[in-house]
Amino acid sequence: MTHLLLALGLVLVVEGLVFALAPSRLEDLIKALADIPHETRRMMGLGCVALGVVLVWLAKGAFGG
Repeated sequence: MTHLLLALGLVLVVEGLVFALAPSRLEDLIKALADIPHETRRMMGLGCVALGVVLVWLAKGAFGG
């Protein structure tokens, strides 16, 4: 449970920084994402999930977490 709270906290920090430091750029990014086809966005999302799983796996294995 501690790891889940840590991960959620880190996500909120990163997302909060984006909103706090570059809100207008975020709007531009959302508009640009709207132009990308749904299937491409889905594949980008799956790629991010896969990369996240690999990073967590490496962190747990390499650093003995």
